[in-house]
Amino acid sequence: MERGQRFMESLKRQTILVVDDTPENIDVLVGILKAEYQVKAATRGEKALQIVQSGSLPDLILLDIMMPDMDGYEVCRRLKADPLTRHIPVIFVTAKIQISDEIKGFELGAADYITKPISPPIVLARVQTHLALYDRNRELEAKVRQRTEQLYATQLLIIQRLGRAAEFKDNETGLHVIRMSLYTRVLALAAGMSEAEAELLMHAAPMHDIGKIGIPDAVLQKPGKLSPDEWDIMMGHAEIGAGIIGENPDSELLTLARTVALHHHEKWDGSGYPQRLKSTSIPLAARIVAIADVFDALTTRRPYKEPWSVERAIAYLEDNAGKHFDPDLIPLFLKSLPQIMAIREAYAENTEYNQTGIERERR
Repeated sequence: MERGQRFMESLKRQTILVVDDTPENIDVLVGILKAEYQVKAATRGEKALQIVQSGSLPDLILLDIMMPDMDGYEVCRRLKADPLTRHIPVIFVTAKIQISDEIKGFELGAADYITKPISPPIVLARVQTHLALYDRNRELEAKVRQRTEQLYATQLLIIQRLGRAAEFKDNETGLHVIRMSLYTRVLALAAGMSEAEAELLMHAAPMHDIGKIGIPDAVLQKPGKLSPDEWDIMMGHAEIGAGIIGENPDSELLTLARTVALHHHEKWDGSGYPQRLKSTSIPLAARIVAIADVFDALTTRRPYKEPWSVERAIAYLEDNAGKHFDPDLIPLFLKSLPQIMAIREAYAENTEYNQTGIERERR
């Protein structure tokens, strides 16, 4: 029982990595620290980096400067260049006491200096101080991260609800938004976006037609062809949508949603609306959403048309590559057809709408 208690206590203790090329110096520091901390040691800079990179991150590093092969400055530089280790406090323990040496260390990101010969009370005091600061910083970072996640979840919920409002106005089912959003994610990944970027665009895509809330029902739900005046009114939904979402520079999600709402009807040849953007001046996100949205619109029933066959819709995409659509994205969409068709089948119009469908499919 006593041995088990000691083991559990050791798991709770913070870990100090001591790096010094002189074993006697390591022994002294271990003797000072071992009663309160778990202590690891390395006699070379390269070995210290291997210990850290193995995944067993220390809570603090005591680092000698004058070592063969790789000095302490270089070890510190590499630690601070790595996002996984840059926040670990590094205290130089050294006989180099020139002001220029200290300045160089602090410029590299060191938290403090302890000069040799060392004083045990000073070592313990400095270690305790910087570990307390490190713990406090980690606690604050966790709170900020939690708050950021909460804000993102709230923004996402708002987007989903507004997207549903646009569906009701447009006499569509929520399945359209699920399908085109998932198509968007597939194409975004094929176009080279990271997983995080593709996820963000997938969540922003449901806002593409939010501006239709501001279009009169007589125009929006007209079963026949729109007159020129009615078409002018319909085209206004892009700018209305951008206005509804507004400028949100602190929200990456809402900023992307606004971009999609405003530009998803621009065309590669410059004949689209509302700004008649051309080619790569059209944001990539909007070019991706345009393909996903048009494909789903073509292959599903709308008040003004019967659904097209998949083959006919694909021919339309190919015929309009370089005119309506980004010519580099169409081949990527076609290569992704197995995934696209699987999504289309999973969320066909005769299936029950589930508001969590996007999350379910992603998992």
